[in-house]
Amino acid sequence: MKKILLVEDDPNLGLLLQDYLQLKGKFEVVLCVDGEEGLKAFSKQEFDLCILDVMMPKKDGFTLGKEIRKINQQVPIIFATAKAMMEDKASAYDLGGDDYITKPFRIEELLLRINALLKRVTIKEAADVAPVETQFQIGDYTFDYTTQLIHYKGQQQKLSTKEAELLQLLCLKKNAVLTREEALLSIWHDDNYFNGRSMDVFLSKLRKYLREDPKVEILNVHGKGYKLLVN
Repeated sequence: MKKILLVEDDPNLGLLLQDYLQLKGKFEVVLCVDGEEGLKAFSKQEFDLCILDVMMPKKDGFTLGKEIRKINQQVPIIFATAKAMMEDKASAYDLGGDDYITKPFRIEELLLRINALLKRVTIKEAADVAPVETQFQIGDYTFDYTTQLIHYKGQQQKLSTKEAELLQLLCLKKNAVLTREEALLSIWHDDNYFNGRSMDVFLSKLRKYLREDPKVEILNVHGKGYKLLVN
């Protein structure tokens, strides 16, 4: 049975979600009412997925998500909030979140997203069994996908999970076109508008990280996608 950490400060909604996910999803659900309680639970137990409300007392969901990522880089995180601002969605993904759902939402939709994320983890674990290239030379940069670090002349830059996944795809197709659809479906499993905007934010950050070497460039290929060009 998969175990879910649900952190929601609205007691009525929290109990409703807990009951539904346990009954319909067949999950074990640990419910916490604020961010501090959620962090304590995550520190003491192992979870397969986390659902974090963003607007909470004591510790907000984004802060909690950041602290969870320090403990575990891989556990899927879904942020839930009444705020639908693009900046919040970008922040959620930038902090290592895997999905973002806006209140009010249908519980059935949340269950679909949970199942999709857990399926993605299962597929990734199966793929990890096969050898996959994780070390890349990008001009004068060295990129280690496993540690999510870029090394350059004695300095290093830590990448978020999404940044590392996107740079790995670009490296695997170095000097060739990585289509926008391929990147979105591979990393976000959905090529909707909001995910596309989030990916644009990550691409801007990757360009910033790689800007010191004039031989390296991430190009926009109009109507197609992107190309990591290394001369």
